Amino acid sequence: MSAALPLLALLEQEPAHGYTLKQRYDDRFSRTRPLAFGQVYAALSRFETKGWAEVAEVEVVDGPERKRYRITEDGVEAITEWVYTPQQPTEFAMSNLYTRVSVALTSGRSAAEVLDRQRVQHLARMRELTQERKTATPAAQLAITYELAHLDADLRWIEEAGTRLEDLR
Repeated sequence: MSAALPLLALLEQEPAHGYTLKQRYDDRFSRTRPLAFGQVYAALSRFETKGWAEVAEVEVVDGPERKRYRITEDGVEAITEWVYTPQQPTEFAMSNLYTRVSVALTSGRSAAEVLDRQRVQHLARMRELTQERKTATPAAQLAITYELAHLDADLRWIEEAGTRLEDLR
């Protein structure tokens, strides 16, 4: 997922500086991989160019000036269109795991070992998430539940692929 439109959506809530947007993005959308500051400022520049955001005010303090951005009406329309446009189901058709298993099969490496190692990682992550969910905020619980569902689907695929390894050779 591109970080740009979720960043723009955060501006819809209230005007903010790039630093604040990055913190909010990381808290809400990027639980395991923080967004780089460069991505935030590049996105803000694109938003200005497209007319989706504008500088609301510039603060001059000790150091570089700080710009506070706000979303425009065109930006709100862009968010509305993005939110309501369904994701293409084909985006889920290929995964890194599938690719690694396929390479193992075609190269003479052990696909069973790839599946076994991935299963261990998935189960460990599911245990972490299950613990984390106990004290998570409602918004974080949504993210955790989403990740758990995908891990569960991967585990079901791992099991199915494991039973079909003989047929795949």
